[in-house]
Amino acid sequence: MNDIPQWLKWAREIQAISQIGLTFAHNDYDIERNTRLAEIAADIIERYGDYEKETLLHDFLEQPGYATPKIDVRGAVIRDGKILLVKERMDGKWCMPGGWADVGEAPAESVAREVREESGFVVQPSKIIAVYDANRSGRPLSLYHAFKIIFMCTLLSGEATPSNETEAVDFFDFDELPELSQNRTNAFHLAEVRAHFLSPDRPTSFD
Repeated sequence: MNDIPQWLKWAREIQAISQIGLTFAHNDYDIERNTRLAEIAADIIERYGDYEKETLLHDFLEQPGYATPKIDVRGAVIRDGKILLVKERMDGKWCMPGGWADVGEAPAESVAREVREESGFVVQPSKIIAVYDANRSGRPLSLYHAFKIIFMCTLLSGEATPSNETEAVDFFDFDELPELSQNRTNAFHLAEVRAHFLSPDRPTSFD
């Protein structure tokens, strides 16, 4: 999180205060004051970032309930010493299969589903490699706080099958990686995955 500019940290906090305030608002005054906080957060981000205030404000006011971090799950699948990566249609770069955890699913269920949907492979999550404070810059939800959970997964079956979100699926040597989609998977993440593969008793890494 140290790479996040201070203005974005402030704007996130103000937005979170606004969202929580609106959730528990009891009267028109509370609604007005907390809506104004959302407007201030949108003003800050429009001023310093590449976003339009009206779009931001609409998104802010659509966020329900108590403000809490979102969860991004990623599946580390290794075959013959190579790591499974998928090529994102959104930016044309590569990452471990995964995405936002769905409401109603356990984290392990979410990552197994994401791997299957994005790569075509059926896997069994076997270990949590890491839990990181994720910087989601570059996507609309970068404005919100998120945690990234990386699972080691055992490959059970399936074959490489792209999806509506991915245009290619392949296994890569850790020393010969393609261009990575940094917000989803970066070299630090993959170095930790490799370390766990080489040392299965390595403890979970976390922020």
